[in-house]
Amino acid sequence: MSILQSILLGALQGLAEFLPISSSGHLAIAQKLFGLEDLPLLFDVFLHLATLCAVVLFFWKKIWKLLCTFARLVFRRPAPEGISEAEEKNSRSYILAVILTTLVTGVIGIAVEKLLPSLSIKFVCAGFIVTAFLLILSALVAKRQKQNADGSEKKAPSKVQALIIGLAQGFGTLPGISRSGSTIAGALSCGVNRQVAGEYSFIASIPAILGAFILEAKDLGEVSSSIGILPVVAGCVTAFAVGYLSLALLMKIIKKGKLEWFACYLIPAGILGLLFL
Repeated sequence: MSILQSILLGALQGLAEFLPISSSGHLAIAQKLFGLEDLPLLFDVFLHLATLCAVVLFFWKKIWKLLCTFARLVFRRPAPEGISEAEEKNSRSYILAVILTTLVTGVIGIAVEKLLPSLSIKFVCAGFIVTAFLLILSALVAKRQKQNADGSEKKAPSKVQALIIGLAQGFGTLPGISRSGSTIAGALSCGVNRQVAGEYSFIASIPAILGAFILEAKDLGEVSSSIGILPVVAGCVTAFAVGYLSLALLMKIIKKGKLEWFACYLIPAGILGLLFL
């Protein structure tokens, strides 16, 4: 794989990881078009780690707040002055929700890997269409629930909502199904506020991506020997930069409640893929 191809794949990953159009699906199609179907799966995981760094940078204040809350919980320390009891309780509920979501996603993700180790490009393209309908359905449900776009109710997801979001994120592990799209759609459909849904979707992805990296770390030597260090670095840097910009754009779109816009791309893309790939 050339450095240019790696940069293009990194840019595609950064764009598609956050916009609800399925990064894994687009990477699979791009690799097929470039004749790179034999790339180690760990290369894709490296690109996901790069976009994960963009998530950490974008939401660093929230993540730091949750880490501090978790540390106080473990060491049984009281909240410092300036943090109300309600705020501390909400942060603890947020941590519990992430744990529940991660557990459900992990079980589904492992099952998908074992039962469906490889899927055709046709399946990926069909996944685009499924993602489009998920986005449209979640938009209709959210409008019916009359959620506020200003994010005034920034409560952590409940236990039930966390489990539903975990199911949605697990469904998003299928190639062609957008993880961010299905997770945000699941959150909106069960009544989570728009702004919280977007933020939670990406923070809850952190343990899932780290888990995928650990599972695939055994192929680390294969990546360096078959691809080379420079293409991997170039792809990761590109994925990080493009990913950060895409994340900033998506959060604005979520606030406006216009995720269904992406269906206008996903449905034609899925149909064309089914016909010609």
